[in-house]
Amino acid sequence: MLKKIDKEKMFLSDQGWLQSRFHFSFAEYRDYDNMNFGVLRVLNDDIVHPQSGFGMHPHRDMEIISYVVDGEITHKDSMGNERTLKRGEVQYMSAGEGVYHSEYNNHKTDDLRLLQIWIMPPRKGLPTIYGDVSYKEEERKNRLLHIVSDEEGDAKVKLHQDANIYVSELDAGKEIRFAIGNGRQIYFVQIEGESEVNGLHVKRSDAVKITDEKSLHVKAVNDSHFLFIEMKAV
Repeated sequence: MLKKIDKEKMFLSDQGWLQSRFHFSFAEYRDYDNMNFGVLRVLNDDIVHPQSGFGMHPHRDMEIISYVVDGEITHKDSMGNERTLKRGEVQYMSAGEGVYHSEYNNHKTDDLRLLQIWIMPPRKGLPTIYGDVSYKEEERKNRLLHIVSDEEGDAKVKLHQDANIYVSELDAGKEIRFAIGNGRQIYFVQIEGESEVNGLHVKRSDAVKITDEKSLHVKAVNDSHFLFIEMKAV
C-alpha cells in the first residue's frame, strides 16, 4: 500500500532565519495523529539562511541523522567534535546519555538545505556517539547508496536501531528496484526532481509511506534525488 503525502499538506514553519517543512509533529506543530512512522520520529526539511543556525542545545535518547542537500553545515558538540559538511555528506549523533550541540550555516551568501532525521533508539541510556561520512557523488549516481544501517549492517554509519537509510541521484529515465522484506516498511522522500514510485508520481519534497509491498520501484521522471528509510513495520 502506498500513501502519498503532498508537500503542500505538510506543516511549514518560518522562523525568519529558518524555514522548515515538518513531516511529523514537531515544535510548534502538534498533531497526535501524525507522531511517527514506525521508529521514524522526526523528518524535517530545513532551509537555514547564511550566518545563522541552531545554538547549543541538548538532546537525549534519540538517534539523529543529518543529510546535507545544499550548502554547508558546521557542527560543534559537548564531546569536542567540530566538523563542516557539504552536499551528500552525512552526520550521525546518538544522544543516548545526553549531549549538547550546535549546527550553523557559516556561509556568507548561500542557504543550507538539509534533512534532519530522528530515529527512536531501541532503549534508553545508550552510549553517546558522533560520526560523519563524506560520500562522493558517484557513489549515489544512478545507484542506491546505503548511508545508514543497524550495528550489523554494512553502511559506514551505524545506528543502534533496526533501520536503514538509502539515497540515490538518478538521471532522467533511469530506474532502481529494491526488495522489501516481510514485515518491513519504507518512508520515501523526494528531495529534488520527480519520480514514479511503484507507479505513483511524486514531486520535489513529497513523501510516500510504503507498507505491505514486496518491492520498491523508482523511475526518474527527470533528474531525481531521493532518500528512503527502511524499517520494521509496526
